[in-house]
Amino acid sequence: MRILLVGEYSRLHNSLKEGLQKHGHEVVLLGTGDGFKNFPSDISIKPTIFSKPFFRSVAKAFDKLFNIQLIELEYYFKLKKIIPNLTGFDVVQLINEQSLKTSPKHEIQLVSQLLKQNKKVFLLSCGIDYISLKYALDKKLEYSVLSPYFEDESLKKHYRFILKYVTAPYKKLHEFLFNNVNGVIASDFDYHIPLQGNSKYLGLIPNPINTDKIEYKPLDIKDKIVIFHGINSMNYIKKGNQFFEEALNHIKEKYNDKVEIIVTKNLPYNKYTKAIARCHILLDQVYAYDQGYNALEAMAKGKVVFTGAEQEWLDYYNLKEKSVAINALPNTNDIFSKLEWLINNPEKITEISKNARAFVEKEHHYLNIANMYVKQWEGNM
Repeated sequence: MRILLVGEYSRLHNSLKEGLQKHGHEVVLLGTGDGFKNFPSDISIKPTIFSKPFFRSVAKAFDKLFNIQLIELEYYFKLKKIIPNLTGFDVVQLINEQSLKTSPKHEIQLVSQLLKQNKKVFLLSCGIDYISLKYALDKKLEYSVLSPYFEDESLKKHYRFILKYVTAPYKKLHEFLFNNVNGVIASDFDYHIPLQGNSKYLGLIPNPINTDKIEYKPLDIKDKIVIFHGINSMNYIKKGNQFFEEALNHIKEKYNDKVEIIVTKNLPYNKYTKAIARCHILLDQVYAYDQGYNALEAMAKGKVVFTGAEQEWLDYYNLKEKSVAINALPNTNDIFSKLEWLINNPEKITEISKNARAFVEKEHHYLNIANMYVKQWEGNM
C-alpha cells in the first residue's frame, strides 16, 4: 500500500512508518517537527518565517490583539503548494483533528482536497480533540488535564489552546472530519474511553514503539537512585509537574544521601532521550489513564515510570498494580510514598524495569502495531 501519514508530535507516526516499511509498504510522513522536539519527516512544513525571534514576537502580539495565529497562515500557504501533489495514496492518516496546524476553516479546505485525491482517510484520536475535551468538561473522568482548571479558573489563560477545541469553528471541523473519514482510531485509553459507542470508532490500537532502536540496559543500582524529571514548560500545569516537584522536594529532604535528582526543561527529542540514560526512575505525567509516548519509550529502556496506569488500563492488559509502571495520581503525598517505597525497596526497581521492557515488546512492538493498523485500514476500505 501507499500510505501518507499526516502530522507528528510524539514519534507515533515515525515508529508506525518504520513498522509499515518493514512490511513492504510505501510510506510518506508530512509534519511540522513540532517545535523544539524537532521530529523528522519526509515532507517538512516547519515554519521558516515565524520561527525567527523577531517574527515570532510579531506573531505573539498579533495573536494577542486580533486572536489570529499568523503561524497557521504560514502552514496554510506552504500546504497549498504541497497538497496538490499528494495524490493516489491508498491510505491517508491524520494524527489528530488539527493535523495540518492551520485554522479550522483552512483545515477543512485542505483535508477536503486530500479526501478527493486519495482513496481512504483515517483519523487518530491522539492529543486533545472535541470528543475527549467535551468528555472531560462534562467531568465524566475522575481526573483529566482539565482538573487544575476546574480547581482554579484563573488558570484559564493556560488552557486557551485546549479549550479552543470546543469552540464553534473547531466543533465544525470535528463534525466535518467525522462525517468524511473512513474511521477513527484511539492511540491510548485517554481517548478510547470517550469514543466508546461512537459509530465512527474503530477501536484502540496501542502506540507503536520501535524496540529495535531502543536499547534495554538492566538497571544497576550501585550507589544513588537517579530520578529524572523532564519538564515541557508549555504543558507544565496540564502534566501535573507541580505534584512531582513537591514530592521531589520532600524526597530530597529525607533521602538526599540516597538519591540524585535530574531536572531538565524543553529538551529536543534527541537530547531528551540521551538525558534519561542514567536514570532509574522517570517522572512523566499525572493526569492520564494510560502511557503516552515518552513514558513507553522510557519503559522500553527499562526505566520505572510514574505515569498513567489506571485500573481500566490494568484490566485491559491483565496486569497487576505497580507491575510495569507506577500510577501517578494528582496527589503529592501519594507520589512521595510511591517514590519512598521504591527507594527503600530497590529490588522492586529492577523487577519493574524488566517487566516494563517485556510489556512494551509484547503490547507495543512496532511491527505488530503496524499490522494492526493495516488490518483496520483494509477492513474499512
